[in-house]
Amino acid sequence: MRAGFIGLGAMGKPMAINLHQAGLLGSVWNRTRDTAALLAADLGCDQAQDLSAIAKDSDLLISCVSRDQDVLDVVDGLTPHIQPGTIMIDCSTTSASTAQEAAARLNRAGAGFLDCPVSGGTEGARAGTLSIMVGGDPDCLAQARPALEAMGSTIVHMGPVGAGQAAKATNQIMVAGINQAVTEALSFAQAHQLPMGPLITALSGGAAGNWFLSHRGPTMVRGEYPLGFKVDLHQKDLQICTAMASELGVTLPVVETTLRQYQTLLAQQNGDEDISSLFRLKSAMFRDGGS
Repeated sequence: MRAGFIGLGAMGKPMAINLHQAGLLGSVWNRTRDTAALLAADLGCDQAQDLSAIAKDSDLLISCVSRDQDVLDVVDGLTPHIQPGTIMIDCSTTSASTAQEAAARLNRAGAGFLDCPVSGGTEGARAGTLSIMVGGDPDCLAQARPALEAMGSTIVHMGPVGAGQAAKATNQIMVAGINQAVTEALSFAQAHQLPMGPLITALSGGAAGNWFLSHRGPTMVRGEYPLGFKVDLHQKDLQICTAMASELGVTLPVVETTLRQYQTLLAQQNGDEDISSLFRLKSAMFRDGGS
């Protein structure tokens, strides 16, 4: 298997490195050419000069880009040159309909497609412990599994194309709720002048314990927001969730609240910070007596 990796951002770069360590990475491509050149030099793999080159050079293609249109642009750049039987794994977070459109375009070129959004943040990407939600043909998944296992420790087939993205949307709704609960609760505790370190230890060992509390709680109460997942990217994902919910005739109150508050963070130029920076607004709410 010779894999080509497309999109070397905060998530894509460590995922590509893990593929290299598994002996599967052949070439890399990134819209910012210098990023790909530096990684190719570090790893000793090829830097594809364009999408046509990486399509011709790979029997497995993995993409991790930011937005729905980026995925479709990549697919359109690959399809005139892709080899029949090639499988594309898209690890971006998009709508289910975008995944289905990408699959249709690739299928017409004789290639397979799996929508494989990931969860676990940059820590999971570096450690190769991502949770990967897969939509697509089981035979394609069987062929692609060695690459997926190089990047993640939990790989679950959710159903046909689009099901992976529906599962990721579910994840993002849950992340919004956890972010709301943890940041609001810790701001409440801080306003009551509780000792935050011991409190986080106590809560983490009980019914309220969760990954976000244990890993982000200690940093947020110090006013630090080490990047795991950017506010502006979670905002984009939650907009996908609201659109999917709207198709079913419902609204998502927790998501709507989170989107409004993220918009405030974006207006404050904090969109590149970790989502735990929501603690800024929650703390201010208690200081100012507002809502």
